[in-house]
Amino acid sequence: MDKVCAVFGGSRGIGRAVAQLMARKGYRLAVIARNLEGAKAAAGDLGGDHLAFSCDVAKEHDVQNTFEEMEKHLGRVNFLVNAAGVNRDSLLVRTKTEDMVSQLHTNLLGSMLTCKAAVRTMIQQQGGSIVNVGFVHTDMTKHLKEEHLKKNIPLGRFGETLEVAHAVVFLLESPYITGHVLVVDGGLQLML
Repeated sequence: MDKVCAVFGGSRGIGRAVAQLMARKGYRLAVIARNLEGAKAAAGDLGGDHLAFSCDVAKEHDVQNTFEEMEKHLGRVNFLVNAAGVNRDSLLVRTKTEDMVSQLHTNLLGSMLTCKAAVRTMIQQQGGSIVNVGFVHTDMTKHLKEEHLKKNIPLGRFGETLEVAHAVVFLLESPYITGHVLVVDGGLQLML
């Protein structure tokens, strides 16, 4: 099986760290982001013949077109990483409805649409891996009040993107692990 991986949200943060690690391991990558220039920069930094695509994961037509283009230029995608996301952190009473909708469309619907597109191909080739990623300390979360949040994490710090990338690649390369939620949170769940 070819090692073709689509990394949605691959231009920054966790997605970029995953793409960097996977490129070093010999995967052929599609780096996908809303911003094509950002995706091109991230793919270019990887060396090799990795490709960049622009896609709004909240739009099914965009997702379908992106998978068609990836298959045309890289071959069938057999590894999918969903690291695309938006954060509209605010108190519920201050959160605008359009921000809630945007967050749901990108973070939830987007992951569902990319999984739907990938699973079609994976069923045909009788195999593949999908990892959906949460968040750690990245540009998307830099405005959060860290000191208060870090007090609740037993390790006393936020995770780094490369630490999550290692967990993602572990899951992708472990064919007998399926339907599993791997919590990479510095022990935060121990405190809940």
